[in-house]
Amino acid sequence: MNDAPLSIEEAVKEDRASLTAFRASVSSAFRGKEAAVDLALTALLGRGHVLFEDVPGTGKTTLARAMAASLDARFRRIQFTSDLLPSDVLGISVFQQDRSSFEFRPGPIFANVVLADEVNRTTPRTQSALLEAMSEGRVTVDDTTHALPSPFIVIATQNPKEFYGTYPLPESQLDRFMLRLAIGYPDKAVERVLIQSYGWTDPVSELRPVATAADVLRWQSRVEKVRVEPVLMEYVMAVVGATRASPHLSLGVSTRGAISFYRAVQARAYLLGRAFATPDDVQALVVPSMSHRVYVKAHRDGSSAQREEAAAILTDLIESLPVPR
Repeated sequence: MNDAPLSIEEAVKEDRASLTAFRASVSSAFRGKEAAVDLALTALLGRGHVLFEDVPGTGKTTLARAMAASLDARFRRIQFTSDLLPSDVLGISVFQQDRSSFEFRPGPIFANVVLADEVNRTTPRTQSALLEAMSEGRVTVDDTTHALPSPFIVIATQNPKEFYGTYPLPESQLDRFMLRLAIGYPDKAVERVLIQSYGWTDPVSELRPVATAADVLRWQSRVEKVRVEPVLMEYVMAVVGATRASPHLSLGVSTRGAISFYRAVQARAYLLGRAFATPDDVQALVVPSMSHRVYVKAHRDGSSAQREEAAAILTDLIESLPVPR
């Protein structure tokens, strides 16, 4: 029996069917926005987290639930409110009289897929409870560290048009998200079908798991082997450097952001059935990977105007750089 590890080309071929089935399952409940589905799955494969920013009713929660329903893994939803406490997210130690000791009761963060709904509605103290979980896959409660399940992804949502009663995410929190994306409204033909078909039913309730947590761990381990040729690596570094040198930006991409961008490039290539990354992967991920990590000099306030202008500047930036051949 040959136990030699698969080459990246063999791994791509082996996983193509299972990844295609996973994408198809999510897309069947979240129609008309294949690009958003691919970005969300890119974050999952790249061991990252994703922030959905859009107005209510565009399907942010549906997409998160569809991902979880297509995966045989634990899913928890946390509705963030102004009175939510860190212990409501992480868990709490409860004293057991019969044993004269404390017992830790895990909070909803102990799941494979965590939906942090309306994350900007809770206080900075509770928002910060997510930092260690998102960065290191663990949480510390009462000086004791607890490992989170693996795989682990946080899918957060927020409405960028609403400011009353909200607490904008700080830079350190935003930097933990691999990708930030807006879903937008579907086109007219798709919206017509959605209105007629989904008015009385929940499409997510009809989904059944088509992949397991073990599948995701396998995909993630293989994404690391996706080839990024030296000339493409120079392109990645040129993009990162350009954000720091831009006269329009007061804050460029950090090293952590650059690492996250690199992993996303590899993950997108693997998701699309390639053993190697291309300039298209880099170009497709510049805005969703960097727009929440840079700040426009005229709008360093987290407003929707700042985000839109940052996206425009990044788009101009990538178009101005020579594309490797």
